[in-house]
Amino acid sequence: MKILAIDTSATAASAAICDENKIIGEFFINTKLTHSRTLMPMVESLLTNTNLQTSDITAIAVNCGPGSFTGVRIGVAAAKGLAFADDLPCIEVSTLESLAYNLQSAKGIICSVMDARCAQVYNALFKCDGEKLERICKDRALSIAELCEELKGYNERIILVGDGAELCFNAMKETLSNVELAPINVRFQRASSTAEIAIEKFNNGEVLSAAEIMPMYLRLPQAERELKKKMEEKKC
Repeated sequence: MKILAIDTSATAASAAICDENKIIGEFFINTKLTHSRTLMPMVESLLTNTNLQTSDITAIAVNCGPGSFTGVRIGVAAAKGLAFADDLPCIEVSTLESLAYNLQSAKGIICSVMDARCAQVYNALFKCDGEKLERICKDRALSIAELCEELKGYNERIILVGDGAELCFNAMKETLSNVELAPINVRFQRASSTAEIAIEKFNNGEVLSAAEIMPMYLRLPQAERELKKKMEEKKC
């Protein structure tokens, strides 16, 4: 069983292929180049360098969000295109869960945080015993201040991971002595973690058709929020 996983949910983009429990290839890029320019060349190069074609792939996995609205849309659209081309099943993965999976060998509270702008973050909490992750809460959007207040209830080690990790660390380090940053090499989303989660989901029958996978947004895009606000103001 070979899983092709992709992620474009934040500034970094990555693609990986997992064969059962072995990562056989991964590409990662963290530049200002748009994902629409970098993702498919990465996928094509990955397939070429692993001597595979899309017809050799069992399923397509994608981080469906939360994250950048544009980035999430690009990733989901790419997954749909790859899956439709060879009639492959798809597997949805939470970006926040994928981030936590980077630290599955750690012990403590894994706090996945993605910058949602306006002093807010997308967040999920996980408890890790060094071998497996246990989800503490569902994916959500909340203010950094609210998250800081909640984390005061944990005495164990708290590891921040994601593109909002440094932002949160700087806001919390004076208040929380047990908070720390994940190492830089595992701080951002990696398609290899997405692929490993996808294998578990595939074995549990958690697969969808290309038509069924959807972006997972925790709040409306800014343009839609502003439009909604204007419409409500007009009603008043």
